[in-house]
Amino acid sequence: MVSQIQKAGGKKNKMKSLYIDCSMGAAGDMLTAALLELFPDKDKIVEELNAIGVPGVRFEKEKSVKCGIVGTHMRVLVDGEEELSEDVHLHDHEHEHHHHDHEHDHGNHEADHDHHDEEHEHYHEHHHEHTHHHTSMHDIEHIVKDHLKVSEKVKKDIIAVYNLIAEAESTAHDRPVNEIHFHEVGNKDAIADISAVCYLLDKLSVENIVVSPIHVGVGQVKCAHGILPVPAPATAYILKDVPIYGGSILGELCTPTGAALLKHFATFFGPMPMMKTEQIGYGMGKKDFEAANCVRIMLGETGDKTDTIKHLSCNVDDMTGEEIGFCMEKIFEAGARDVYTESVYMKKNRPGTVINVICSDKDKENIVRTMFKYSSTIGIRETEMNRYVLERNMETLETKYGPVRSKVSSGYGVVRKKFEYEDLAQIANKNNLSIEDIEAYLNGIHSSD
Repeated sequence: MVSQIQKAGGKKNKMKSLYIDCSMGAAGDMLTAALLELFPDKDKIVEELNAIGVPGVRFEKEKSVKCGIVGTHMRVLVDGEEELSEDVHLHDHEHEHHHHDHEHDHGNHEADHDHHDEEHEHYHEHHHEHTHHHTSMHDIEHIVKDHLKVSEKVKKDIIAVYNLIAEAESTAHDRPVNEIHFHEVGNKDAIADISAVCYLLDKLSVENIVVSPIHVGVGQVKCAHGILPVPAPATAYILKDVPIYGGSILGELCTPTGAALLKHFATFFGPMPMMKTEQIGYGMGKKDFEAANCVRIMLGETGDKTDTIKHLSCNVDDMTGEEIGFCMEKIFEAGARDVYTESVYMKKNRPGTVINVICSDKDKENIVRTMFKYSSTIGIRETEMNRYVLERNMETLETKYGPVRSKVSSGYGVVRKKFEYEDLAQIANKNNLSIEDIEAYLNGIHSSD
């Protein structure tokens, strides 16, 4: 008798999916609030966020209404106070920052939990002296690794989001990443926003995250070093290869933290897929615009799977087979979904090899560096592709020979099953049988089940 003891994935041909509507941009606190609304017991989830352990930080949710829509605004209290708000005194960064060792892009405080207007003015809720604190990646990693009470996966996601911001700041200011010191996005409330989003997405365990084209706003922002265009330089670099648009609303609608979170987690960017919606969350900003200042997230099921991938390729004619094999291993380690080669004839009729890589956009930069490091190429081609894929689940069957895993692929009207080779080989060796004998036995008993 065969019994199924494990099945990963869920209903056949269905995926647990999120659609994130960024028609009014995105910020870390707005994403946190929208995700919070997807859970039935919101108070319990807020308690869990407060137990994450960002030093001195506490989350509080509050009801918010924008253009008649009811949603949630997340307040992040640092040492009992909300770091920045709109209602007390103005802070234009008119004083000099001699201690800055990086150019301050846009003055956008993620702690503000707000979309700033074209003046990009900073306000403080409390009257005590405001001190600028600069945080390096080493400081961020220390807080994440040594203080946060979250899984290793969530810690890796938090660091990866900060790395996206650091790389963007590095490019914008032409400084090495290890010299980048965060200002606004290094504050404790920004760490809290990023940690909260990473924690909630991990808790939801969605398989597919589709993000709409991102409304970034238009105009200019005023900061310590001058007037800069929207989106600010670091935000623009983070959103490279992401569909964005300016619209007609003056101001910076997408913050660096919001941009980095979306870039890291998105399966792909595009229009809302066909989906059966189960929950809808509205995460509200503070400011009021002619359009509802919110991020909307829909949780539900999508059907047959599609996504967007990157195809990277390069030609080499001076590498040995061993060198190419080693290069392929390193590319897989860098996050590639697939790596394969083709034999070609190149200029002067010399035999050569095309190294092809399939990867997600978030892994592309790391893979490009790996290809240059471990191959002899001097140029890499990139193509973006839409693809249709079957949903893959793992099933485990209990047999008289022991458990046997199989990969079940389904969608677009087809279902395919393949037993794991390692399990078949182990049983065949142990029982002095051929793999063909084991497969025949498994197919027979599985069909009768």
